Amino acid sequence: MEAFIKIILSCIFVAFLAIRWTSNFDAESLRGAKVLVTGSSKGIGEQMAYHYARFGAKIVITARSKDTLQKVVEKCLSLGAQEAFYIAADMSNESDLDRVVDFALKKLGGLDYLVLNHIGSTRVAMWDGDVEHAKWLMKINFFSYIQMAWKALPSLEKNKGSLVIVSSLAGKMPSPLTAPYVSTKSALNGFFGSLRHELAMKKSNVSISVCTLGLIDTETAMSKVKGKVNMPAYPATDAALNIIITGATRQPELFYPWFTYIWTLTKDWIPSFTDYVVQRSYNYNP
Repeated sequence: MEAFIKIILSCIFVAFLAIRWTSNFDAESLRGAKVLVTGSSKGIGEQMAYHYARFGAKIVITARSKDTLQKVVEKCLSLGAQEAFYIAADMSNESDLDRVVDFALKKLGGLDYLVLNHIGSTRVAMWDGDVEHAKWLMKINFFSYIQMAWKALPSLEKNKGSLVIVSSLAGKMPSPLTAPYVSTKSALNGFFGSLRHELAMKKSNVSISVCTLGLIDTETAMSKVKGKVNMPAYPATDAALNIIITGATRQPELFYPWFTYIWTLTKDWIPSFTDYVVQRSYNYNP
């Protein structure tokens, strides 16, 4: 009963915060903002690019596919972006990481927002002992983030900018069939949570927002989990807008959908129940 009361009170509190920070969002603050979004040829990143465009921002997008990026840039310009550029890059290549940030700094004249959203491909399956794949995924999903963040920090500091990290509920509450992916998101949460404290202690101008997302209905995600999970997916365009608002209002965290926050609490309050629900959310026959 005590755990149930805590959950109800937490729901009310989270709902209140959601209404409060959304009402403080000023769309005009993004007009002319200088933004770099990674992983932006499809999915959540593509939707973020379109939202930033509608707000009149100046945008640089990056992913591996040059042809797809070009189409996204053209649409961004048609939607109202003041400027839009693309640069094709491989996030597993360390030299490409610096090249992307340098390109954005040169084209935009600085950065107000660095939105790190890219991920490497991984299977939804029982871990088979492939350590090399886990290392490769960590390189893309974690080490590339901290390298690009460090490269962009001086410009973000100068412009009182924001660093936005797209993470996952899996990084807060581990789930089966995704062990390598879970490890990368847990690393993101830990590193950037620590860095946020350090920047605050140094009285930095830079805010850090870590965005915890549930299952989102991107084409890639849906193809990987088809027939393997029993849980609803939520719209990428709505997730993208919530991420943008979180960065613009300089909030330390986002939980989308909002009730994902409650799941992170149940993990500690009623762990056996949480384990039961998590394990039965996946289809697996030994």
